[in-house]
Amino acid sequence: MLRLRLFDDVISGFGDDCKVGPAELEAVLTPGGKGNNAFSMADDHGQDTPLSIEISVKPMIRRSGAFDVRRGLFSGKRSADVDLTASPIHAVKKAKDVTGITPKSNERLTNGIISAVETLEIGNDMIADGSSKYSLPTISGKHSDLTAVSPEVMADVIRGCFSDVIGDVTIVDCRYPYEFEGGHIRGAVNLYTKDEVNSLLQKPVAGDKRHVLIFHCEFSSERGPKMYRFLRAQDRMLNSDRYPRLNFPEVYLLHGGYKAFFNKYRDLCDPISYTPMLHENHAADLRHFRVKSKSWTGEDGNQKTSRRHRSRLCRHLSL
Repeated sequence: MLRLRLFDDVISGFGDDCKVGPAELEAVLTPGGKGNNAFSMADDHGQDTPLSIEISVKPMIRRSGAFDVRRGLFSGKRSADVDLTASPIHAVKKAKDVTGITPKSNERLTNGIISAVETLEIGNDMIADGSSKYSLPTISGKHSDLTAVSPEVMADVIRGCFSDVIGDVTIVDCRYPYEFEGGHIRGAVNLYTKDEVNSLLQKPVAGDKRHVLIFHCEFSSERGPKMYRFLRAQDRMLNSDRYPRLNFPEVYLLHGGYKAFFNKYRDLCDPISYTPMLHENHAADLRHFRVKSKSWTGEDGNQKTSRRHRSRLCRHLSL
């Protein structure tokens, strides 16, 4: 229909004097048509030049199957070339057969990534590297993207109830120093800047020993979750060539923060007190540390913490 419409437009352009009908013009412009010889134009050399021109069509370049498989796995859309009844590993092998590239190292890496993605998609009970399930009972907190534990579970962790499944625990208190010094969970370390949190990743990974992190702030509504997400992003970047490996795959957020924990387990706080962030006696400290917490030196790793906080951090990380 589109071609006939074009023919009509061409004929109408010649005006009423045109003696060529639509059918004849179509026959002329169609390659191999019967009108190719009937309508010709003599050039300056006396040779006939057909009005129809045969245009060679280049074959479409097919994308590699490996790209289609990878796109189907990670973009949420499955390639039409992938057999839906086959396993992802078979799909990868099929794609490699198409391209003719079958290095065992690449196949092993691809299969490992596929397996990790499938494991992590099964449910939210797996830690971030897909190696095992969470050690601690979790609850649904205010932040759906973060794994949370209750104050009751935190108390059991401090009392050593999970020492048979957890090798080491670092309780990361993201409040400002005057809040921390005014009362904190027993054994917690005060890391309130991105530089300090990033320093956790500089500690060598202790083999198969499971090291759990539990973040919190006053209410675990802003500062704690922000540092949790920051550490996970830095950890992913550090291990980008070994996905889904992480230095700290098991991280939690204390639901309700220090306030909720202090209200139930004051005996597990040191000292037994609670200094709010908006305490009237610390207005100047709040302004100072709020600005300081927003500084981020990035790659150079120059931490701007006080000597006392650095020494406390080093002592805790050396345990």
